[in-house]
Parts: sequence; C-alpha cells; structure tokens
Amino acid sequence: MKRALLVLLVVALAAGAAARYAFFLLLERPGPPPPAPIRIDVAAGERFRTTATKLEVARLIPSAFALTLWARFKGVDREIQHGAYQFAEPLSPIALVEKMRSGEAMMIHVLLPEGATVQDLAVTLERGGLGPAARFVALAHDPAFAHSLGIDADGLEGYLFPDTYFFSPLDGADKVLSAFVGRFHSVFTAEMAAEAQTAGFSVHQMVTLASVIEKETAREEERPLVSAVFRNRLRRSMPLQADPTVIYGIENFNGNLTRRDLETRTPYNTYTEPGLPPGPIANPGRSALLAAIHPADVPYLYFVAREDGTHEFNTTLADHNRAVNRYQRSRHVRLQTG
Repeated sequence: MKRALLVLLVVALAAGAAARYAFFLLLERPGPPPPAPIRIDVAAGERFRTTATKLEVARLIPSAFALTLWARFKGVDREIQHGAYQFAEPLSPIALVEKMRSGEAMMIHVLLPEGATVQDLAVTLERGGLGPAARFVALAHDPAFAHSLGIDADGLEGYLFPDTYFFSPLDGADKVLSAFVGRFHSVFTAEMAAEAQTAGFSVHQMVTLASVIEKETAREEERPLVSAVFRNRLRRSMPLQADPTVIYGIENFNGNLTRRDLETRTPYNTYTEPGLPPGPIANPGRSALLAAIHPADVPYLYFVAREDGTHEFNTTLADHNRAVNRYQRSRHVRLQTG
C-alpha cells in the first residue's frame, strides 16, 4: 500500500513538473513571425487580461489565460505601460510583456517647420497617423480651446511653435495641439511679452508681425531688417503691402499671385487694408519672434528680392524702384506707398 502511494506521489510530482515545464515552455517559446507588423493598442488603465486577449486574437501568443496567470503570479500584470505597440518579429509571450512593461511604445515623429500654417500641420499629423486633418483644423480654430491654453486669440495659428515633437498614435488632437502651444509658451517668455507691450504691441500683434517676417525671408540675418521695414511703415501709417498676407487670405491659392489679387479686398490684404493683418499668417520660429520684438535700427521702408533669394533694402521709393527694375522687371512693384 505504501509502495503504491509512493508511486502515485512520484507520478503526480512528475506530472506536475511536466505541466510546469510545458506551461513555461508555452510562455518562453517565440511564436511564428507575423506576416506583417501588428499593432496592439493598450489604453490607460486597461486590465491585463484585456491586453492578453488582444495578443491572442492577433495570434502573437497561444493563450491569453496562461499569460494572465503568469503575469499575476509574477506581479507584473499592473506594470504594462499604455500606448500603441508594434510587433514585427516573433517574440515569446514573456518577451512581449517585457516590451510593454518597458514602455517601448510606438512614437510618431512630427516636424513642424518655421512658417508652416495650421493647415500644413494638420496634413502632417494626418499623414503621421495621428488622426484626420479636419479634426486638427477644427480644434485649432476653436476660440474656447485656444483660450483654455492661455492664448488670447480666436485660434492657434501663430502659436503652434515650429519644432520636433514625438507623439503616441493614441494621443488625441487636444493633447497634440497642446504640446505645440506649450512649447510656444516656453519660448515666448513673459519678458518678451513685456517688451512687446513697451513697444505698443499686444502679444497677438507681435506674433502676427513675426509670422509676416517669417514668410518674407528665410534668412535669419535679414529678419531684423524686414522687421524694421514693417515697424517703420506702421509708424508712418503706410500699408505693409506684404504679398504673403494677401496669399493667406486667398482660399485655395493656386500659386500665381496676380494684380487682381492685390486689389481684391480681404481682411488679410495689406495692400488694401491698413496696419497688421487680423492675425498670424503662419507659425513663426524663435528667430522671427525675436526679430519682431527687436527690429534693426535702420530707416528702411522698402525691400525687394534679388535673384539669389536675398533682399535689397532702401529708404526712398526712387531707390526702391531702381532696385525693382534691376531684380524684378517682370514682376509687380512690392512695398510701394499707397
């Protein structure tokens, strides 16, 4: 009898060891390579069993139940980081868990260049997989949302700071746009706002001016000179006559600016409307913002583009017209007095 019990005990232990071996083999053996990269989204606060089920449905693991038991036994079932994960190579169930514990989630790289508009950014975000462009455009033009982010304007044009950003595919439009505005607030300091006020400009007006400077020249050394031209013209109540503002006010601009466009009144046509446009026409970078606040101490009132992309600056209309004849005989005269 004792011998029979001993045999049963040995068999039971052997069976338990074999089951334990099979269980851990199940969790440590990589599965077959996926035919294409597989994305698994883990929401914030999601139960581990839910995540494991997604892995099983995607055929990345053989058993959600087994993986859940192991994770609870190890105490790692509450350590999964939320985010979107992409799996392109065969990994064992345990390795999959470790990847999600370490937070190796997918990140989308977004670069907003200086001078880009809300529409440009929205298209970039859509192409990056962060959501429909229309959603970003609508939110960026929502006055309540702009005010909630500390922007004293009816939209976010001008306040989406050009820089490199990284987002999770699960980030909502509000979180994404908030990151751009947050970067603006860190760059446009309280001291800069005070300098703008001392010069007689609101923050919104200064950002608007910076956006026009940004679109007029890509050369950093020229921006204080362009700023001086516009500041000098504003002081003299001369129209800015800046082509980029006219273009911004044209819906579905085809790339060909005509004299008729220059003569058509829109809120952004600085040939027909006095002063600054009603708001920014692009999102300026740090250099343009600083140039708007600190114009060069020069008397220039005009500038014209040379063939190499630089500009010639002049104080008198006669000198400006001669420069136009040299560099842009076939183009319309820019920045003439109204």
